Amino acid sequence: MTKLGRFEKSWVDRGGGLGSKLKKGINRKGEGQIKLKLDQASNALTQQIQSLDKARTRLMSKDGLYYEKITKALKRNDRDRAIVYANEIAELRRVIKSIYHTRLALEQLSLRLHTVKDIGGIVSSLAPATKILRTLRRDVSFILPHADKQFDELADMLNTTLVEAGQMSGVTVDFSAANAEAEKILSEAEVQVEGELEEKLPSVPITEARDGVLA
Repeated sequence: MTKLGRFEKSWVDRGGGLGSKLKKGINRKGEGQIKLKLDQASNALTQQIQSLDKARTRLMSKDGLYYEKITKALKRNDRDRAIVYANEIAELRRVIKSIYHTRLALEQLSLRLHTVKDIGGIVSSLAPATKILRTLRRDVSFILPHADKQFDELADMLNTTLVEAGQMSGVTVDFSAANAEAEKILSEAEVQVEGELEEKLPSVPITEARDGVLA
């Protein structure tokens, strides 16, 4: 065999040759970069959850204050003032519910990122993420300053990671199934919110309402 023949033979990929090792090295590097992006996304989710927790604590405290004012007003037979505070509570609780819902959905996303084991799992876990974030963005933008921009950036980061993971793994994203999964996550969070708020927030001692406003 000529020197050239031996040289060519040394580059033939037989499963354990240099070409195979290079390919595996590239794949490992790409997978490492993707998992690094997931860590960054997870940290961003954690920051958003912490911001929501702070807002929730502040509003829950205000809810308790208004509730106390209602009971005091009713003891003085000052129904008009009690109604004013009751309407404030109604608005507060709409916001608190939105915060709870957003937080639970973000928590689900964060959990998915932490439990991903391989590239294929990354694709299936991230597929519903963008839709969830875009939906939550509308709900939370009026609660947290600049949240809409941060949610958009996070959605773009996850979408880019999803595309890269799909290209590396060869897994095709089923967007119809992903959207259905996103709706399921959001619906489950909604149901859980209803149960938790019933336990945490006492009913307002004024029950009459007209078009959603106490009167």
